Amino acid sequence: MSMAGDDAPSAEALRAALRAITDPASGQDIVAAGLVEGIEIRGGLVQVALLTDRAHAAKMEPVRKAAEVLLARQPGVVNAAVVLTAQKPQQAAAPTAPVAHGGHQHGGHQHGGQAQQGGHGQKAALLLPDVKAIVAVASGKGGVGKSTVAVNLAVALALSGHRVGLLDADIYGPSLPRMLGLARRPEVHGDKMQPLEAWGVKCMSIGFLVEEETPMIWRGPMVMGALEQMLGQVSWGALDVLVIDMPPGTGDAQLTIAQRVALAGAVIVSTPQDIALIDARRGVKMFERVHVPVLGLVENMSYYCCPNCGHRAELFGHGGARAEAARLKTDFLGEVPLVLEVRTASDAGTPIVAAAPESPSAKAFRAVADAVWAKLAGTVRASGPRIVME
Repeated sequence: MSMAGDDAPSAEALRAALRAITDPASGQDIVAAGLVEGIEIRGGLVQVALLTDRAHAAKMEPVRKAAEVLLARQPGVVNAAVVLTAQKPQQAAAPTAPVAHGGHQHGGHQHGGQAQQGGHGQKAALLLPDVKAIVAVASGKGGVGKSTVAVNLAVALALSGHRVGLLDADIYGPSLPRMLGLARRPEVHGDKMQPLEAWGVKCMSIGFLVEEETPMIWRGPMVMGALEQMLGQVSWGALDVLVIDMPPGTGDAQLTIAQRVALAGAVIVSTPQDIALIDARRGVKMFERVHVPVLGLVENMSYYCCPNCGHRAELFGHGGARAEAARLKTDFLGEVPLVLEVRTASDAGTPIVAAAPESPSAKAFRAVADAVWAKLAGTVRASGPRIVME
C-alpha cells in the first residue's frame, strides 16, 4: 500500500471502525466509553492512544491488541500502533515529586494509579525475547558518524559468522536505507513486517516506509509508537545480537528503548574534540542513569590520512575519546581514521568492512566489533533496566 497522503485513511473512518471493539469494563464500544484519547495519522502510519491506568493496563492489553489488528486491516493503513496511555490530572504534581499521578473515569468506576515513590517506572513486558544481546550505538550529539559506526559494526559482526540485526531508531533522520543500499519496502506477513537483508544483516528503518525526502514531523508519542512497532512487530527471529542505531541526544526515544528491551550495553561514539566529548559524556551518564552498562567509547574521525602521500594529520585533535574513557572508567574500543573511502562506500550503500575489507578503516571497525563481541560474551542481561527519574 502507498504511503502517499491521498491514500491515507481519515481519523473519522478509523474512529468509526474502532466502535467494533468493546470496553470490557462498561460494555460500551471503546469510542463511546471515551477510551480513544487520540488518533495520529502520517501517511499510512497510524497511532491510536487508548486511555487506561496502571491498575487496569493488563486487562486492557487484549483490547489494545484487538484494536491494533482491526486498524491494520483498514484501507490505506500500512502499519498501526495502539498504545495505552494514562490521563494526567488537572492539578500539577509538586515540583519535588519524582513522577506525576494518573487516573481516569473508566466504565463508571474511578480508577487511579500513582507511580511508586522513588521513580520506578511501570514495567512492561520486554520485547525481543529471541535476541541474545542488544547493543545500542549512541552519541550525545549528531555529526560524529554514529550511523557509520553502527552499520559497520553490524556488518563486521555478521561477517564473523554471527546472526545480526540492525535497527535504525533515528525516526527523524533515518540513514540505513542509503548506507545499506536498500530502497524497497518490507513485506508484511500476517501482522509482522519482514526485515530487509543486506550484507548478512537483517535491517529495519522507518526510511523503508517513507520517501527519502519526506520529513517526519512527529510528536514524541508517534516516535515512541513507531519504535515499539519496529521492535515488537518485526519478524527479527533468533539473533545473536541486535545493533540499534540510536538517535543523537538523550530524549524520549532513548528512554523508550531502555524501558522496552533488555539492553546488554551501549557503545558511545565521539570525535576527538572537546565539544564532542562533552556530549559523549552526557550519553555515558544517561545510560548509567538507566542502569545500562557502557561497553566503551569509539573515537571516530580520529585522524586524517592523506591518500596521496600517507601523511597523518590530527584535524580534530587526537586521543580525546581514549582519555575520556579512562576518566569515565570505561573501555576504549578503538579509533577509526577519517578517510574518503568510508564516506564514498557509505553513500554507495556498501559499508567499508564489506567494500574494502583490508583497508585500515575496515580493520579498525573489525577491531571494534571484536572488542564489543568479547565484552558481550557471558554478559547477556536477563531483565530490563530500572528507569529512575530524579
